[in-house]
Amino acid sequence: MAVLATARLQLQPFDDQHYDGLRALNSDPEVMRYITGRPETAEETTAFIARVKAAWATLGYSWWAFIDNDSGQLIGAGCIQNIERNPDNPLEIGWRLRPDAQGKGYAKEAALAMANFAFEVLESPQLVAVCHVQNTGSEKMMQRLGMTYRGVERWYNTDTTVYVVTRDAWRKAAH
Repeated sequence: MAVLATARLQLQPFDDQHYDGLRALNSDPEVMRYITGRPETAEETTAFIARVKAAWATLGYSWWAFIDNDSGQLIGAGCIQNIERNPDNPLEIGWRLRPDAQGKGYAKEAALAMANFAFEVLESPQLVAVCHVQNTGSEKMMQRLGMTYRGVERWYNTDTTVYVVTRDAWRKAAH
């Protein structure tokens, strides 16, 4: 399992120790508005952690907890995973942050580290990012990461805005 470090964050593969922070994050209606449309239940948080631990053990990638270096608190979560958790689908990059951590550059900081992991460690030829079509904040982050708009596609049983970046384009951009 890969722990990633940035200037302000430590990205730790999710484990049982992250339950309380993840529960707070995923039970926030604002955080989940474009993801599931509703707060996550305690049982769903427990199941998520179990699923993520299994993915790390079998695949070597999944979801990270974003831990703020100064406070030691979980302020967000992000992933490298196959879209819809189907190994036949391309790798996607994703993120979510507590409302009080949004707009401070944490998502980009974490996304850069996760993308570098996907391209350099996993040697993925591309990364895809998807978001709810009304989630303009995530779409703007995809643009800031240098991803290219691919269109609106059906993923996770909903219409999503899709962006993509290839490993070659990522390396040329010298992130």
